[in-house]
Amino acid sequence: MEGPSLVILKEQLQPFKGKKIRKASGSTTRVETNKLVNQKIIDFKSWGKHFLIEFETFFLRIHFLMFGSYRINEQKEAKPRLHFEFTKGELNFYTCSVIRIDESVNDVYDWSADVMNDQWDPAKARKKIKKFPLATVSDILLDQNIFAGVGNIIKNEVLFRIRVHPETTVQALPPRKLTSLITEARNYSFDFYEWKKIFQLRKHWLIYTKRKCPSCKGPVIKRYTGITKRRSFFCEKCQQRYE
Repeated sequence: MEGPSLVILKEQLQPFKGKKIRKASGSTTRVETNKLVNQKIIDFKSWGKHFLIEFETFFLRIHFLMFGSYRINEQKEAKPRLHFEFTKGELNFYTCSVIRIDESVNDVYDWSADVMNDQWDPAKARKKIKKFPLATVSDILLDQNIFAGVGNIIKNEVLFRIRVHPETTVQALPPRKLTSLITEARNYSFDFYEWKKIFQLRKHWLIYTKRKCPSCKGPVIKRYTGITKRRSFFCEKCQQRYE
């Protein structure tokens, strides 16, 4: 799940904030679920692709990986990785990584790196990016230490918005295009959030998984780019590869 999806999840779970867990179970082997019983949930937070459940002296970090999911007040047939029951309602998390961290959330996470957070700092992002002059822009956008919450959909759509080829390197990118990349990484994340809330995200994809460029009607290229080897969809005519 990309960052905007976790912001939506955080909003959906607000009715459970301040509630005590009455029963806890699941297939997780990294968390002693019996020690979660009677613990009060202080808050739900997200940082990038990490979903955080905050308690008084520790927090749980949930990473949904590639195929993770959740259910609120209902269950799937599969056994949940983590299951909470409350006086009213239940939460179930599936096919995800769950770990307990015995520290303060604010001591662990740099909120200025999260593109959806109010503390997001574009100037810090720019400084971090410049430390990797040989990296491709497709890899840079997926670096969670710089753009926490940006995933492959956002990467592809941002690069099409700013008309930059995914294999352009940081050192070759003109300063104005670097500014656009940083700005649109956040802008598109909020657009993603708004479209997903009304179930219209796919409707707004311009380049991701497409075969024809919406601008020139030419073919869209699909290639596994950069060190991350994630799928990139791009138009070689409309998206310039800077050298």
